[in-house]
Amino acid sequence: MTIFEDESELRARLEQLQVEHRALDDEILGGELGPIRDQIKLTRLKRKKLALKDEIHRLLDQMHPDIIA
Repeated sequence: MTIFEDESELRARLEQLQVEHRALDDEILGGELGPIRDQIKLTRLKRKKLALKDEIHRLLDQMHPDIIA
């Protein structure tokens, strides 16, 4: 596997995670929870959203590492 294949896979995974993150954000802001917000479900959604955000940042760091010369 070449560097370019790795990067294209990382970009595809990053895009997938960003789509999932936006979908969770929409759901948290009132999408399918309805008028009576289930606090347990809301907490789970927020934790999943945070995990996705962490994974997105990890992939971004992997794609663009901070190299101090």
